[in-house]
Amino acid sequence: MALINTGVALCPVGAEKTVSNELRKMDFSIEESGYGRVRFKTGLEGLYRSLIGLRSADRLLLEAGSFDAPDFDALFEGVRRIPWEELIPPNTGLKVDKVRTNRSKLMAETGIQAVVHKAAAQKLCSKRGIKRLPDDKIGAELRVYIEKDRASILLDISGKPLFRRGYRTQGGPAPLRETTAAAIILLSGWKRKFPLYDPFCGSGTIAIEAALYAWDIAPGLLRSFALEQMPFSDKEMENRIREEFLSRVDFSRKVRISGSDSDATIVEAARSNLKRSLYGLHSGEDLLSFEVIPIGEANPGSSDAGFIITNPPYGRRLGDSESAERTYKEMGNFREKFPGWKLAVITDHAGFESFFGSKADSCREITNGAVQTYLFQYESLKELYVHSRGA
Repeated sequence: MALINTGVALCPVGAEKTVSNELRKMDFSIEESGYGRVRFKTGLEGLYRSLIGLRSADRLLLEAGSFDAPDFDALFEGVRRIPWEELIPPNTGLKVDKVRTNRSKLMAETGIQAVVHKAAAQKLCSKRGIKRLPDDKIGAELRVYIEKDRASILLDISGKPLFRRGYRTQGGPAPLRETTAAAIILLSGWKRKFPLYDPFCGSGTIAIEAALYAWDIAPGLLRSFALEQMPFSDKEMENRIREEFLSRVDFSRKVRISGSDSDATIVEAARSNLKRSLYGLHSGEDLLSFEVIPIGEANPGSSDAGFIITNPPYGRRLGDSESAERTYKEMGNFREKFPGWKLAVITDHAGFESFFGSKADSCREITNGAVQTYLFQYESLKELYVHSRGA
């Protein structure tokens, strides 16, 4: 279908690099990347591959049209030129879900929303010989971005957000999104050959996402997408691509991934989530361990090098920032206990370094849903320990 040529992957702000790298590994050409969006060239097969295989993208959209829109008349005509009858399922309605405008003459989001809906609905009604679209059955959701008077009209082909993998039915308060967890794992530089440990595992998201990556289990392997209901979908192609991803799963790879938490109930939930994450391909037993261990007793076992990647309790999760800050101070003993390890910490506390007791080698902002968080990375806890002893 000639209309399919540009995809847009939405992601946590700060994770654009990981999404771009994932897309390049799938042999896609990146057109633009910035502020939670990555545009790339693709066809229908590429849409299936990215929906099933992307780990750090929150949602995938198809660019239905792009045109200059300096005023409402131009916006209306541009939207009406799009062949919506080839994109929207029959006997359904549509919804303009979100509007974003920047440095453009058109700024009224509700007005833009109304004009886009009217133009698309008018085109569909004309092509299908009906008077109005159904209000009770929404078959498509649209998003509109207008940047410097250039409109991009996007069709959501994900359905449920891609961070809803389906395995996490149990967990603690304010959990880390699966896509954000995948992004920080990729940003940390972790490789399968190194141990990975999460001493604040909670519902197990970081450890599970690392395991799925290590065993090449595609995050969208067995879930459904809105694309399947679109007129241009291809079930035969979809099944072939799913089988291709399934053939890559490899449980023979020996990985050393573990997590712990002080709450036994939460640890049991992490174990249950792990089992569901494997889609029945494996029981999960003896593959990845979750243990009940207080933070003061966390240790590297027999490994003298590895990665600690963790999401310690936020102040808002604990109910007060003072409790979180005491936890960050207690984490300072990692310098002595894990001297050959690297550390990556995601938290909403901008002052984490002062309580941990050491300045990070790098810090980047990254969103976790609506929460602004920070990823602090330490390249060598050994050097921090030697420095602290020398001081």
